[in-house]
Amino acid sequence: MSTARAQTVDDGSGPFATVNEFFHACMGDRAPGLDERPDDRLIGRMQIGRTLLGMVAAVWLIAAYPLSSGRQEFVLGKLVELAIACAILLAGSIIGIAAFLIAGTPDRRRDFARRLLGPVASMLALALGPASTWLSLTTLKGELVDGGDLMGFFSSIVGRGILCSLLSFVVLAIGWLLSIALLIASIPFTILMAYICVATCFRASDVHQLLPALLSPLLVWSLFAFQVFNGPDVAAPPEVLYAFLLGGPLSVTALSVWEVRRLRSRYGITLRGALGR
Repeated sequence: MSTARAQTVDDGSGPFATVNEFFHACMGDRAPGLDERPDDRLIGRMQIGRTLLGMVAAVWLIAAYPLSSGRQEFVLGKLVELAIACAILLAGSIIGIAAFLIAGTPDRRRDFARRLLGPVASMLALALGPASTWLSLTTLKGELVDGGDLMGFFSSIVGRGILCSLLSFVVLAIGWLLSIALLIASIPFTILMAYICVATCFRASDVHQLLPALLSPLLVWSLFAFQVFNGPDVAAPPEVLYAFLLGGPLSVTALSVWEVRRLRSRYGITLRGALGR
């Protein structure tokens, strides 16, 4: 699974500009300044290039060798890997941000605490998908509201009769239609949000630029261990398979080390400085 850390930039245009302005107006712009999160385009290009290379390699591997299992099992396996990646990064982000808050000086703790809006918003957005799916399924099963509940509600207003039955049927039908539409939309939304949260490390860079570089190796090596114990997805020779499996973790780790060194040498950003020590 290919992973990259998205470079968050302050974009003054585009479809999300109005939303960003609204949050900045309500919450204040608490994101790190350029001295702590520089807009280094070379880092961004390296991350995008590594991701594209990983995607090309994955497509070539799948096209060149037969799948070890059926297509359905392959897709479900990738969804499981995405869920595991979210769980690893969620735990890692919480621990990493908590470590920054604990190890930082009092002034730095206040700065980090003000920047938690981005990570918290990412976590809530990810939780919105499963919550919508649960709400839809509960409504469709009649466990949330059923016809008897609606009949009792409308009978207390208009009395029992044709009008009460008609209102109950209309509301129940509209609820079913809305639940079906919400269920259909919540599944791709959950998958998309999961990928965004993994790609941005739950917006950990909003707290500090070093956090994604420290969290990404943890993610890729954990997924490597999972893939090794879970078995290969394709029936490829061992030398090809393990070269592919090791390529992602090694490249992400090397990129993280290079990024940390570049931030230190070019911008003077260090872990000690980030904590105010």
